[in-house]
Amino acid sequence: MQDYVLWYQELGMHDVGRVGGKNASLGEMISNLSNAGVQVPGGFATTAEAFNAFLEQSGLEARIHETLDALDVDDIGALTEAGKNIRQWIIDTPFQPELEEAIREAFVTLQGDAGDEASFAVRSSATAEDMPDASFAGQQE
Repeated sequence: MQDYVLWYQELGMHDVGRVGGKNASLGEMISNLSNAGVQVPGGFATTAEAFNAFLEQSGLEARIHETLDALDVDDIGALTEAGKNIRQWIIDTPFQPELEEAIREAFVTLQGDAGDEASFAVRSSATAEDMPDASFAGQQE
């Protein structure tokens, strides 16, 4: 089974391609600042492997490629509609059991570690968003 979930303390900047820049940075901060007494919130990241497996096993990957291959990129209306449809397909598609179990187990562990008054944040962290020639802010909402 692939690694669908990785804990921040396992991550460093060498993992940007697997978990994105925000997640890798949190892992790096935990590794470098915990010994200095700086508290960095713990957590876990779902991996690019998890995302790719989700798209492939659900059939979404082929469906998305088919839609994009037929798209006239100069037609803003068609781009908007394709984006809306693809987002909805992703929302409507359940996780495969292995991915759901990995996320659920990690969340239960995190919840147990955090205690009764815990609060949680879910953030996107695209694997290419921190590249010098890329700008992804807000595009995954």
